[in-house]
Amino acid sequence: MPPPLVPTQPEPQKPIRFGIVLLSNFTLTAFSGFVDLLRLASDEGDLSRPVRCSWTIVAESLAPIRASCGIQVTPWTTFDDAGPFDYLLVVGGLLHSGPSASDATLRFIRAAAAHGATLVGVCTGAFALARAGVMDGYRICVSWFHYWDFVERFPAIPEANLIADRLFVIDRRRITCSGGRASIDVAAAILLRHLDASIVQKAQRILIVDDAQRGNAPQPYPPGLDPASHPKVRRAILVMEQHVANPLALTELARRVDTSVRQLERLFIAETGRSPNVYGRQMRVRMAAWMLSASDRTVADIAMSCGFSDASHLGREFRKEFDASPSAYRLARPPVAQAEVCEE
Repeated sequence: MPPPLVPTQPEPQKPIRFGIVLLSNFTLTAFSGFVDLLRLASDEGDLSRPVRCSWTIVAESLAPIRASCGIQVTPWTTFDDAGPFDYLLVVGGLLHSGPSASDATLRFIRAAAAHGATLVGVCTGAFALARAGVMDGYRICVSWFHYWDFVERFPAIPEANLIADRLFVIDRRRITCSGGRASIDVAAAILLRHLDASIVQKAQRILIVDDAQRGNAPQPYPPGLDPASHPKVRRAILVMEQHVANPLALTELARRVDTSVRQLERLFIAETGRSPNVYGRQMRVRMAAWMLSASDRTVADIAMSCGFSDASHLGREFRKEFDASPSAYRLARPPVAQAEVCEE
C-alpha cells in the first residue's frame, strides 16, 4: 500500500525587511508612528516579535542620533555590516539646524536603490533621496511647509513632479510622505502590499488610527486659509497657496486635483461661497496684507510676490478687499511679530 499522504505545511513567510536611516534632528513622531505599526502588524498578541516584518536602524556609525525633540536613538548596525533590505526608510526632520545627510548616507541610499530596495522618504527624508540622485523621473511628496525649501534646493527637479497637497505618494519603487501622523498611513499602505488587510487594520485600531488616510487625501491646510471639508477643494487651496506668485490657470488647477473645471467651480461655490478665481484672488490679497504688516518690503515687491502685475494692480484689488490702499493699511497696523516656527 502507498504510504498515507501527509499534508504539507506551507513554508513560513519570510519577514519583510525594513532598514531605517534616521537623519540628524529627525522627527520622532514620523519615526515612531511608522515603526510602531510595523511592530503591531508583525506578530500576534502583545509579543512584538519581528515575525512578519523585521526592522533595523542603520547608520554610518553606532553613535546616538538626536531627534528634533532631544531624544537620542542608538543605531543597531553600521552601513558596512547591514544586510539587504526590501524597504529602506529615511526619516528626516529639521532642515536648518545642522548638517544634512552625510556622503556615506547618500552612498548607502544609492546602493540600496541599485540592489532593488524600495526607498521611502518620510518628512524631509525626501530631501536626502533627492540629494542622493535617486528621484529622477519620480513624483515626490513634500510637506507644504517645506515646498519652497525643496524648490530652492533642487531647481533641476521639474515642479510638476512635486506633490505638496497629498499625504504621501507611491511611485513604483519610490515612496515619499509628508511626515507626522501620515507616516502611519504610509506604513499601512506598504504593509497592505504584503499582509492580509485584517492584520494591518488590527494594528491601526490598536494605535487608535482606524481612520487610515489614502495617499491622495489632502494635507492639512496652511494657517490662515478658510477650511473646506471636500478633499478636492482643500487640495486645490493648497495648490493655490504654493503658486501665489504665479497663479495657475483654472484648467491647470482642475487638472492638478483630478477633476473638471466645471466640477471644481461647483465644489468651490458650495464649500466657500466663491468661485476658484475669486477665492484665489482673495488669498493673494490676504497674503499681501500679511506681508505689508510683517515685512518692510516695498509695495511693488509684494505685488510681484503675490501674483499681481504691479503695485497699481495690487492697489485696485486691495481696496476692494480692505477699503484702503496698501500704504494706508501698512501705516494703520503695527508690525506683526515674527513667530518662531518649529517642526512638529
